[in-house]
Amino acid sequence: MTADLAGSRPAAREQLAALARDGGAWPEPWRHAVGALRDDARGAAVLLLFGTLDRVPAEHAAASVPRDLDVLLLARATTLGHHPGQVAFPGGRLEPEDDGPVGAALREAEEETGLEPAGVDVLGTLGELPVPVSNHLVTPVLAWWSRPTPVRAVDAAESAHVFRVPVADLLDPERRRTVTVRRDRRVHKSPGFLVEADGREHLVWGFTGGILDALFDRLGWTEPWDRTRTLDAPL
Repeated sequence: MTADLAGSRPAAREQLAALARDGGAWPEPWRHAVGALRDDARGAAVLLLFGTLDRVPAEHAAASVPRDLDVLLLARATTLGHHPGQVAFPGGRLEPEDDGPVGAALREAEEETGLEPAGVDVLGTLGELPVPVSNHLVTPVLAWWSRPTPVRAVDAAESAHVFRVPVADLLDPERRRTVTVRRDRRVHKSPGFLVEADGREHLVWGFTGGILDALFDRLGWTEPWDRTRTLDAPL
């Protein structure tokens, strides 16, 4: 492993930790929410789990992050009622037995991917975000994978594919797209990322794409990309 790559690992972790310490406020209003939450909205949490791989997987050489920095994602099962087939962060609803959003995010991640929560260092929580289509108010939990363990799609009814994506490839301008959603004569546009993992191709868009886009902007990692390159959402 090169010296500059090894030295950049603490820097990326500290940038993420600093964001969590600052409170992780998002742009207001949240531009990726379509519609409004109802009064009976449920609380939920997602795990934004960053770490480093033993090998250097990224094809793109980003200026701001090491090539082995990655983030954990999953492709939801196509049979689910909400967001079927979409790429997402591990997570789900808060349950009464959970220790708040952090407990919910870790529990859901373990249930969905099989990861060991003991190997996860929670850096903090970011601001709540509305997801009107499923009527949830979601708390992103920012974490660092200090002791990675094997992950997989534990329940085929919930997840079709669990995978780790190099952040540098997400930042690659050639993989960025504006994703267009057309519903009821209205057009909504959101940032998208074309990724490949384990021989499978995915389009990251919607809520997850919006979080990644805003997070990269806040961290100063975003590279200029052509927002006129569009794709229709795979609905």
